[in-house]
Amino acid sequence: MPKPDLYVDFKKIHWRAIFSLRSILSTLFGVFIAVVGLKGFLVPNHFLDGGVTGLSILIEGFAQIHMSILLVVLNIPFIIIGFNKISRTFGVKAMLAVLLLSAGMYYIEIPLFTTDKLLIAAFGGFFIGLGIGFVIRGGGVIDGFDVIGQYTERNSAFTASEIIMTLNIFMILAAAYKFGIEAGMYSILVYFTAMKTTDYVVEGFEQYTALNIISSHSEEIKSIIAKDFGKGLVVYKGERGYLPESFDVRADCDIIVTVVTRLEIYRLSEAILRVDPKAFMFVNRLKEVKGGTIERR
Repeated sequence: MPKPDLYVDFKKIHWRAIFSLRSILSTLFGVFIAVVGLKGFLVPNHFLDGGVTGLSILIEGFAQIHMSILLVVLNIPFIIIGFNKISRTFGVKAMLAVLLLSAGMYYIEIPLFTTDKLLIAAFGGFFIGLGIGFVIRGGGVIDGFDVIGQYTERNSAFTASEIIMTLNIFMILAAAYKFGIEAGMYSILVYFTAMKTTDYVVEGFEQYTALNIISSHSEEIKSIIAKDFGKGLVVYKGERGYLPESFDVRADCDIIVTVVTRLEIYRLSEAILRVDPKAFMFVNRLKEVKGGTIERR
């Protein structure tokens, strides 16, 4: 019985995807920005950002091993897991990104930008998060914790975020022991800033969300969504009512669902409330969106 195409793609290294202009530029820019964050803010002040980079800073403080060596050695197991469990193309991209980061940490000289601890934590986290985000958009990673989190998630009751958070908590506690409580607390701020910045870069400011609307003016609202905003929509048939003071009173209704960006939610909500001030709306965050009017746009 022949193996499905997905299996073949998983085993094959797509060199064209690895060396595409977009992938190369995103990776190079991301690596350089990460080096700026590490050498210009975090490393000289012993602030951790979590993940393998944070672990490298911590071990360098204990063992006096150059961080460029630690980045490669500590990421090797995660790259192997990514190569075997995610895809070989991903594994090669991750390996190249880690090697570039290691070379950048060894050869590129970045001056210390500030000695203010709050600025170091905020901007250090911002730069490292920006760098990680652009490398991910290029198809690779420079931090193996993301790989192990995804892999372990399949074999445990915890999500990838919970696994990575647990690993980073132990690391920050070790940083507090080695460099002091204050450095540990600032490392939490670095990690939070880096995480949020990475989310914005990877998912974009136009992250898609599902807006759900229940209203007695459903036909007018459908027209606004489709004609005025140019959005596609889906209608589920539901039943409204069941209020505590009138539990037996109920009626059929349309549940309108449309996918919008978070920049569009306010404008669309305002338009709906002008038609029906009593409209009930709630939002669901979406992980990924493909097809439909979004794909055409």
